[in-house]
Amino acid sequence: MEMEVAIVYSRALTGIISPQVIIEVHLSRGLPGLSIVGLPETAVKESKDRVRSAILNNHFDFPLRRITINLAPADLPKQSGRYDLPIAIGILAASGQIPTNHLQQLEFIGELALTGELRSVHGSLPMTSSTKHAGRALILPYLNAAEASLITDLDIYSAHTLNDVCNHLSGLSPLPLTQSEHQPAYMQYPDMSDIYAQHQAKRALEIAAAGNHNLLMIGPPGSGKTMLAERLPSILPPINEKQALETAAINSISHLGFNIEKWKQRPFRSPHHTSSAVALVGGGSHPRPGEISLAHNGVLFLDELPEYDRKVLEVLREPLESGKIIISRAAQQAEFPTRCLLIAAMNPCPCGYLGDLLGHCRCTSEQIRRYRAKISGPLLDRIDMHIEVPNMTKEILNIRKSKTSETSAIVRERVYQAHLIQMERAKKPNSNLTNRELETFCPLDNKQKRLLSDVVNQFNLSTRALHRILKVARTISDLEQHATIEMAHLQEAINYRKLERIDSIPG
Repeated sequence: MEMEVAIVYSRALTGIISPQVIIEVHLSRGLPGLSIVGLPETAVKESKDRVRSAILNNHFDFPLRRITINLAPADLPKQSGRYDLPIAIGILAASGQIPTNHLQQLEFIGELALTGELRSVHGSLPMTSSTKHAGRALILPYLNAAEASLITDLDIYSAHTLNDVCNHLSGLSPLPLTQSEHQPAYMQYPDMSDIYAQHQAKRALEIAAAGNHNLLMIGPPGSGKTMLAERLPSILPPINEKQALETAAINSISHLGFNIEKWKQRPFRSPHHTSSAVALVGGGSHPRPGEISLAHNGVLFLDELPEYDRKVLEVLREPLESGKIIISRAAQQAEFPTRCLLIAAMNPCPCGYLGDLLGHCRCTSEQIRRYRAKISGPLLDRIDMHIEVPNMTKEILNIRKSKTSETSAIVRERVYQAHLIQMERAKKPNSNLTNRELETFCPLDNKQKRLLSDVVNQFNLSTRALHRILKVARTISDLEQHATIEMAHLQEAINYRKLERIDSIPG
């Protein structure tokens, strides 16, 4: 007796959220045919041909009935080939060729080849996480097994072919459980000891890493700005399990896919200055994460900052402030996290040699003004620290004779201790403190308040810039293991904001 109706569970993707999709398969009388309803995109509509060939090539019968497949909820757009496997299982179950007694406890994802082989799909990590919360087990392609096994306390079965899945459901040949045995791969980051001199810049990097503060470096070509930025991940505090899963989930749904070798490694993204706004913050007809999301819990390095289109840079303002971006389209809305450490670099003028003692710079004052004006005040407001990175060729030649620069391991230990202080105090890095938390954790005496008042009047600082000075001062205090902000800490923090206004950039 044919069941004629079967229900199979799968998952959709909306950003890094994976809502449940119920696949209902109904066999009825009428001319043979197959129709899919429930907002299927082109790739889903085409699944009927892949599924038919896969079923026949795995020695099952394709029902000569009227087949209606409903993907519920009907108002959620369905895309990609991940529904091939659950649709095939639904057809075989509805036609009585496989048992249905385990379908309520299982979810299925996977694209089918014409031979019935299972191909990998994007986004298996967030789908696996959602399956765990639903209390079901998961069957997915073998190539996605390593990524999915990052989610613990969940039964995950991986299969090579449609036949393997059917044999498992029939009890003929149970699929093995995927074991989770991931050890973080050791990533050899470039070391801070490679950089000679540039003591102020290295100090600024340490503060940025300790409090998760955004940083702008201004200096001539060849002064080491890129080298400094590339070494920042080597001194960041260790990433925790929750952060690692968030970062992996974002990569899982991107066009890049997630590389298991980078598990628990902080990302470092360095997009070219010709990148579009969509490339930086995400978007598209089917929203995908941009560079700022791919750098979540890591570093986003923007070299040659004024060379980016101004409109492109402006889209960074809100996600830098809020730590997330919501991309809305007519059919759906997707939210991506964007809590990354922004490191930007620029030259002091279009040619890069402003202030050079040999007089190499030939830029006019108007050219310099236009060059600097490409970075708006509101964007500068969101960058906690602005520093100069001068050319130090002579100092480097002298210091090479005796290598005395600290290694990343030494700096990272200081950063980690400051990070622990912040986690114990507010459960967040200093850069994310709210205004009310600033009043609680950053009290100032009258002398310090007068100093801040003078600085605000002199440089015409915004309230946001003032708050960032306090956050940086709090981080400097944490690095020094002080309970309160001292005058020296506040003065150093102010020194990192002296380039607040474009007009005040030395030159």
